[in-house]
Amino acid sequence: REGVRGSRHDHTAGLLTELTGAEAALVVNNNAGAMLLALDTLAKGKEVIVSRGELVEIGGSFRVPEVIACSGCALVEVGATNKTRIADVERAIDSEKTGALLKVHTSNFRIEGFTQAVSLAELTALGQKYGLPVIHDLGSGCLLSPWPGLDEPTVSESVRAGADAICFSGDKLLGGPQSGIILGRRDYIARMRNNPLVRALRVDKLTLAALEATLRLYWDPERARREIPVLAMLFAERKSLRAKARRLKRLLDKTPAGAFCALADTEGQVGGGAMPGQTLPSAAVAVTATDSISLTALEEYLRRWETPIIARVSRERLLLDVLAVAEKDFPLVAACLAAAFASALAKEGDKL
Repeated sequence: REGVRGSRHDHTAGLLTELTGAEAALVVNNNAGAMLLALDTLAKGKEVIVSRGELVEIGGSFRVPEVIACSGCALVEVGATNKTRIADVERAIDSEKTGALLKVHTSNFRIEGFTQAVSLAELTALGQKYGLPVIHDLGSGCLLSPWPGLDEPTVSESVRAGADAICFSGDKLLGGPQSGIILGRRDYIARMRNNPLVRALRVDKLTLAALEATLRLYWDPERARREIPVLAMLFAERKSLRAKARRLKRLLDKTPAGAFCALADTEGQVGGGAMPGQTLPSAAVAVTATDSISLTALEEYLRRWETPIIARVSRERLLLDVLAVAEKDFPLVAACLAAAFASALAKEGDKL
């Protein structure tokens, strides 16, 4: 309308700010790239203060200290692995050298026992006192309020706590395509947009389209829980999962594997670098071993199938957990398991 070239980020940025209350938003190729861009823009050539207990290793064996080094910043560790106080952070601030305060959400591990951590609210208050930007690496990108039995900070909570730049993934708990999202102060995001690194970290249009489609689902939280696969799994109730497992077992009962299958309640893990140690109530079809096929051989057979099927062995049973299996794939699971038993029986017959 204005007769000027638009930005590929406009649609997703608008949705992100409306959904979270942030002033501005920017999307790059992944969360490590988001943090790299934020650090390079806001604190390059200066020190970044972070708690020793938050020096996380992310996927692919890359670590937060390495990302900080690549951004041209100097890492200053404070506190201990299990305890960091706000006084530790304040003592490390140097008016000439300090460029930013960084808080990293420990989304893929948990420290328990004799612990203490600096809250984001405490850190932002300290940042305002000294005029320093506070960067929050939130990681997994949970947009909905925590659900019963699970504990995960949300993006909106970080915005309300006053973080100047918030980085998180567009996949993982958000449920969209792989991407990195930065929310924060309008002036800081504008500076990031003008950083030459943003070109190297640019995300493609197909990813932006997929992210936009995912974000639009969040306008109706109930619809998001139903239609975004990761949320549908996280919010699934055991009652519905038991019914789902029964439907899979009915298919298996028509095959040679049926005689060795039973229903079982299970506990699953969230995985994907989120909610460490927290489990989800689930249900499964439990397969027992026979004289002709061991559980180890059966697990390997499923894993090496044309379309790999991932099961797990627990308490002398092979568990086909239905939490993360779509019902449209049940016939494929049944065909593979039937083929495994048929192959084992044939080999047993050859021996005779």
